[in-house]
Amino acid sequence: MTGRSSEDRELIRRYLAGDSDAFETLMAAHEGRVFSICLRMLRDRESALDATQDVFLTVFRKVDRYREQAAFSTWLYRVTVNTCYDHLRRSKRKRTEAIPEHLDPPDPRSGDAIGAVELRPDIERALQNIAPEFRAAAVLVDLEGMSLQGASDSLGVPIGTVKSRVFRARRQLARELGNLAPPPTHPNKEP
Repeated sequence: MTGRSSEDRELIRRYLAGDSDAFETLMAAHEGRVFSICLRMLRDRESALDATQDVFLTVFRKVDRYREQAAFSTWLYRVTVNTCYDHLRRSKRKRTEAIPEHLDPPDPRSGDAIGAVELRPDIERALQNIAPEFRAAAVLVDLEGMSLQGASDSLGVPIGTVKSRVFRARRQLARELGNLAPPPTHPNKEP
């Protein structure tokens, strides 16, 4: 068990025993990553903020249902992805505008901040054009750095399904971004 996992479990126990500060600490430890997942899934800052709030309201109400068979973060990311799916279903009824490029921060994991800002709109647009279940797998594995097993647990699907979804997401992203080379053409061989 990692230090974060044991710390999370202790905070949950304290919260369930009546220590409201423990929930604040638990939320502070995870809100950045939850918001990041929501932002990448929903592509709209306001929607991501709303979804993040919904995630923690759900956790606040249902944390007593968390079973310690898996890390708290696994359960939390499952709640996060499901909340994003709910928001995506609701947003189909009303379209919103994407974050203006000048407000979009550079990817902190990129060594080249200028290159990250230039590529980000294309990547975000490409992510929006793939199916939500593929997007969720790609966000968790490729953008959030989660292991395949962690993504499997968070999404509630077998690890083989996660692998398939990540593969298909990458292929669709490559097509969307123009990075997928067409199949090689073989000249007709004359005998």
